[in-house]
Amino acid sequence: MASVTLADVQFIERGPALVARLTGEIDLSNSEALGTAITETTPKHMEAVILDLGGVDYLDSAGIRLIYRLREQLRGRGQILSLVIPADSPAYDALRFAGVDRHIDMAETTEQALSELDRTSAFGALDPGEGQL
Repeated sequence: MASVTLADVQFIERGPALVARLTGEIDLSNSEALGTAITETTPKHMEAVILDLGGVDYLDSAGIRLIYRLREQLRGRGQILSLVIPADSPAYDALRFAGVDRHIDMAETTEQALSELDRTSAFGALDPGEGQL
């Protein structure tokens, strides 16, 4: 008997970030395995993981918990989690209604997420109060 995977993840290194592109459906049946694959594949020297959800057709509460769990695991390693989710994506409304956008940076494209990461890294390098008059 063959097991059926509802989602696939592909990894691409882009500068200081690992982009994890998810496609398919994320639910209780696969969210834990996806989270494990992402954390185990992310090198410790990366500043961030950009989770690209543009190819996700379905995302339930287990998928939302996956995102929060990833954020906490990466934060514990000194890394950042950002999401790429186009406004016309089927998963966009679920994330917005769950308030994910209030806790995790969201962008419409990978390039926007990388640009935001660069901007955040530049400001994060400043000491508190540095650059103020």
